[in-house]
Parts: sequence; structure tokens; C-alpha cells
Amino acid sequence: MTAVETLGNYEIRRTLGRGAMGIVYEGWDPRIERSVAIKTVRIPTAADDDMREEFARFRREAQAAGRLIHPNIVTVYEYGEAGDIAFIAMEYVGGPSLKTLLEQQGRLALPEILQVMRDLLAGLQYSHERGVVHRDIKPANIMLTTADRMTARAKIADFGIARIESSSMTQTGTIMGTPAYMSPEQLLGQPVDARTDIYAAGVLLYQLLTGERPFEGGLSAIMHKVLNTEPPAPSQIAVTVPPAFDAVVRKAMAKRPDDRYPSAAAFAEALTDVATPPEERTIVIPRAAPAAPAEAAAAIAVVAPRRNLPLIAAAVVGVLAVAGGGAFWLMRPSAPPAVIAPLVVVAPPVVPLSPVVPVSPVLPVQPVTPPPPPQPVYSALSVLDRLGPILSGQSCALVDGAVNDNRDVSLTGFASAGAGDEIRRGIEAIPGVGIVGWRVASTDTRYCSALSALAPVGPGAGGGDPRLALGLADGGSTLRDGERIRVRVAGLPFLAYVIVDYIASDGSVQHLYPQQADPALRTVADPIVPLSPGRVLNLGDPAPGHPEWAAGEPFGTDMILAVASSQPLFAAPRPGNSEDAASYVRELAAAVERARAAGVRLSANVRPVDVVAK
Repeated sequence: MTAVETLGNYEIRRTLGRGAMGIVYEGWDPRIERSVAIKTVRIPTAADDDMREEFARFRREAQAAGRLIHPNIVTVYEYGEAGDIAFIAMEYVGGPSLKTLLEQQGRLALPEILQVMRDLLAGLQYSHERGVVHRDIKPANIMLTTADRMTARAKIADFGIARIESSSMTQTGTIMGTPAYMSPEQLLGQPVDARTDIYAAGVLLYQLLTGERPFEGGLSAIMHKVLNTEPPAPSQIAVTVPPAFDAVVRKAMAKRPDDRYPSAAAFAEALTDVATPPEERTIVIPRAAPAAPAEAAAAIAVVAPRRNLPLIAAAVVGVLAVAGGGAFWLMRPSAPPAVIAPLVVVAPPVVPLSPVVPVSPVLPVQPVTPPPPPQPVYSALSVLDRLGPILSGQSCALVDGAVNDNRDVSLTGFASAGAGDEIRRGIEAIPGVGIVGWRVASTDTRYCSALSALAPVGPGAGGGDPRLALGLADGGSTLRDGERIRVRVAGLPFLAYVIVDYIASDGSVQHLYPQQADPALRTVADPIVPLSPGRVLNLGDPAPGHPEWAAGEPFGTDMILAVASSQPLFAAPRPGNSEDAASYVRELAAAVERARAAGVRLSANVRPVDVVAK
């Protein structure tokens, strides 16, 4: 598809994104002077079977979303064709997708999660009431109006595989969607209804609460788990998630559609209920109807002490007399009333009372209530200070911890089962801690030697050199078979010599940086060069003369490690080909120990990577 200046009546301003099938532009509608997003796709030829299916989905998106006008759904303005390009002009949403926000800013606080879910479920309820099932609810298809997490509102986008009632375009037996968010009936190719979106919304809630999707892996692995297993409860993954949310997620993700919430509105109501503290819930007490006068008198007579019955009887007679007189006055005719015999009320005999002896009043002594003790003020820094010793005091563990302004904790790295349990218990005891995101890979002894070697110079929260940022370039933690390994290292705390290694679960290690094949290091005097502070190192990007790597079998959890040192740890780069991880880690541990003894500045970090089948 070639670049264009206009499409239909719209001016093209810039490219927002590119995909395999087309381009998304930011455009301008000069007729009503508003920004629009313009999604494009090439109109297929008669012989292009693959593109015909994509084109059919494209038109279906226009048909599905075009009938929906709701604050929580991206509005479609127009479908059009210009030459060999078809386009959809839609509402321009200024913020990122939920997927991008999670990758860039990490976990959301519980109030933010609830707001996103309320918006999503409101949009789904409206969509379902109009016969449209989305079928691909996931973070990438939820747009946010702004990057400010506190004020952002969510909008559902991309109805490309939506099912429209009475439409014949989607047939039983066709599997369409994103596997990690697909319901059992969707994975089996069975007919779907609104409860499929309820299931996907439950998966999304699980991910927002815990930082993890309930089921990971390739299509076959996910299908087996979705059909046969239950994920851990969210409160078991993130220790600060209120346990009441477990039941809500479990019902939304029930394997049988009949066991899920019957509607998105019911799902939203359940969320509101568990999120409202008991003391703030509204209780309605029915009020009895007012009693008739005779009933009121009877009630008074029943509850009154017997010794006061004569006085009460007289009072009741007087009240009824006054009431009767008032009623007569209101209802009298305009003519003069007839003469009525006077009503004589016989009062009970007066019993003389004993003389009253004046008594000096005694004022009650009001107790002095001491002021409540000052409540402790918990800050992100206080949580961070308590977090450091917990993370650094474990064997066979190297965990990177971060705390945001809401005191939410994000944890990434490796830990043995015992060390992981100790870390969880320690975090539960920190006062004021918020939501805990747990992305710590459980490891057996295979990685313990590497973790032990780097733990003294690892990302000790709360002090030391700034944290060495490390991870996959896309911000994720999963690689599929054959996918390119792209690593990003950032936050170099000083002029540093950097080592980046990839240790596979089969016991081999691939040296990503530096290595003999790297043209940037081909100097005679000094084959290893330092990187300036703050430098961002991107590895695996396709570039002439630079190495590339791809994920592959055996599938499992691999480790990326990075070490920055103010002096080189090795005299020369390691070989470009892989070597045995056990022997290399022993050499690395010895080099780190020598450097520490010599006072060399060091900083290290590790990241888990799950390699799965396609």
C-alpha cells in the first residue's frame, strides 16, 4: 500500500501504526473539523483468498461497530473505498491501548482496575443488547482516552471478528480470537454468545489483578488448560488482592457458559459489591404503613403500664375529640351549622400528689475523650525500604522489586519455591503495601549458581547503584518458537563494561553482548569497550553485521542476565557460539567475586523468559 495524502474526504496527517494487512492513520475531517483515525486495508483481487477473508473481517468490523454508539465503544463514522484501498474512519482516541499502558507503566491500582472493568462491561452490555458479540476482548483492543491512569476512560475497539446476530459470515467450527482470552466453547469451534465476552472479560480482570494471564503457552497447551484445569486464585498470585475477588473471577471464567454471569451488567454489579466495604453498603429497611387512629390507640393501650390506663384513656378521648372537631370544621357546609349538644367528658378523679421536695440539680460529669493516636503515614519510600532486606535475604533468589506512588509492588526475577514463599510472607507483613504483582519464575537448582553469583550485586531495592533495567524489547516475557530474541538493557548507572547472556533451560548459554562477531568491538588495542551512563543497548535488532538469535526448543523458562562493571570482568569477549552454562557461570562467579574484592562498581539483573510453541 502506498502512502496517500487523502482518503475520501479525509486528509492524512500521520501514520499511527502498521500491520500485516494495512496501515492506521491519523486523519482530519475538514467538513466538521475533527480528528479521526483511519484504518485501511487493500481491496483483494479475485485470486487472493487470504486477503478476501481479511477484507471480509474488515467490512464486518464496520458493520458491527457502525451500529454501536456508546461512550465506551470507539465510534465508527464511515466505511469507504478509494482505488484499491478500503478504509474505516472512526473516532480518534488520544490515549494508548491498555496493552501499551501496562507495558509502559506497569500494574494498575485497584480503583483504576475497577474503572477499566466498569467501562468495559458497560460497553459490552450495550453491544450485547444490540446483538453484537465482540469475541476478541483483550488489552490490545481496549483504548484509553488518556495516558493518565487516574482520569482515563476505556473504549472497546476492533470488532473485526465480531459475531452479529442473523449474520451468516461466522460458522460453527471456525476458531477465531486470541487463545489466551478465548472461552472453552470458542476454542472448540462451537457457537458463541455474549457469555464468551464475559469469559474474556474475566481473563482480563485476572490479568489486571495479578499481572499474569491465567493460561499461557501455545494453542494446544492453552486449550488443554482452559478445558481441563483451573488457574490459581488471584489472591494466591497477588497477595494483596482481596479474596472476595476470587469468586467473581471464578464465576466469570466458568467453563460452562450457564455457570457464568448471565450478562455484563450482572458481572459489573458483582464487582461493585465486592469492591464496596461492608460499612459503606446501603441497607434498605422497609417502613410499616401508618396505623389507623383506632389501631394506634390499641397499640398504645397494649404497651402502656396498667396504672396509667385512666390517664391514657382520657388522653385518647381528648385526641379523638379534637381530631373529630377538626374534621368537622374542614368539612362543614357553608350554611350555619345546626345546634349540637355540648360534649361532656367525664374526667377520672384527681388523686392528690405528694409534696414535691426541690432537689438541687446534679450535672453529669462528661468523660474526657483522649484524641485518637496519629495514624501512620505510609509512603512508597517506606515500603521500598522494607522491601530491600526481604529480597536480598534469600538464597537461590534474585528478584527485582519496584514500588509506585500507590505503594503497589512489582516483582520480577527468579526464586526457588521456599525463597518465593518467604518473600510473599515478608511482603504481607509490610504496613501500607498495595497490590503486589508477582512475575517471579519458580526455579529449581538449575539457576541457583547464577543467582547466587549475582545476588550480591543484584537489584537491591532501597539503596546502592541505580537499577540496571533489563528485559525483552517488547516489554513482554514470552517468546514463541522461531521468534526473534530482542533484548533491551537500559539505566547504566556508570561508565560500564556490560555483559549480556542468555541461559537456556537445556543448560547452554548464548553470549549476546559483547561477542567476537560484534563489529563495534573490533579494535586492536581494547577489544572490550565501555558504554556511557544512561546508554540504551538494543540487541537482536536486524542490522548489517550484527548477530540475530531466535527462540526454539526445548520449551521452558530461560534466563537473561546482564552485568555492568566499572572494569572488565573478562580480558576478551566470549565466543560467539554457545557454551556450557555450568562452567561459564563458575567463571562468571569467580570474576564477580574478584571484582568485588578489588572495589569495582557492579550492578546486575536477571529476567525470566518463557519459550513456548507457536
